[in-house]
Amino acid sequence: MTWKTGKSEVIVPVKDLSAGPAMAPVPVRRFSWRTGQRHRPRLECLVTTGRQHGFESLAECWLLLVLDFVGGFDEVLSQPFRLRFSSSEGKGSHTTDFLVLAAGASWLVDVRPGGLIGEGDEVRFAVAAQVAAAAGWRYMVVTGWRRQVPARIDALSVRRRPMADPLGLERQLLAAVVRRPWRFAELVDQTHVPAVARTHAVRLLWRRRMAVDLTLPFGDAAWVYPAGGRDG
Repeated sequence: MTWKTGKSEVIVPVKDLSAGPAMAPVPVRRFSWRTGQRHRPRLECLVTTGRQHGFESLAECWLLLVLDFVGGFDEVLSQPFRLRFSSSEGKGSHTTDFLVLAAGASWLVDVRPGGLIGEGDEVRFAVAAQVAAAAGWRYMVVTGWRRQVPARIDALSVRRRPMADPLGLERQLLAAVVRRPWRFAELVDQTHVPAVARTHAVRLLWRRRMAVDLTLPFGDAAWVYPAGGRDG
């Protein structure tokens, strides 16, 4: 396998993989843009890590946004290393998309829409799964999302950054939703300043201090429920 440190590449066997993530802040490939290319490389800022992370497709962008919503991880490395391997088809290589580092369980992740996965990809994913197992990580291939979910999370993400709450509206919202579920419009009406409380209600949903069904349209008629959450 190969990872990059600055402008240099370091090649190590899989048995030494555990030393790699701490030394691999630089993606294996550059996230470049040129006229006519079909993918869309950009940077996405995650509140969880407080920095920007590169991606090469909208599917990868959605994954980063979902990760930021779920939380519970310490770091995300984009294209952390390139795997070189041999199979019955000959020699090959594979650059994994993300390594999500967490205290409980770390994940090696590849992102590929289900309809675009070919036979060669299946071999690459099998290699990545074996490498992840050797390193003590979990592995998954993200092939897509339920159509409504990315749009709902995107709607909540507009209030993901820290907000001041001098009126104590979040406390009022949480106190109301603990008593019973409310439709969104009815919930904000339980506060002293409903118009301002709307933004704080979305913020609490992003932080998962309150819950909403992500498979249904989000609006005034959406049901909001109490839920455990995280600080941030």
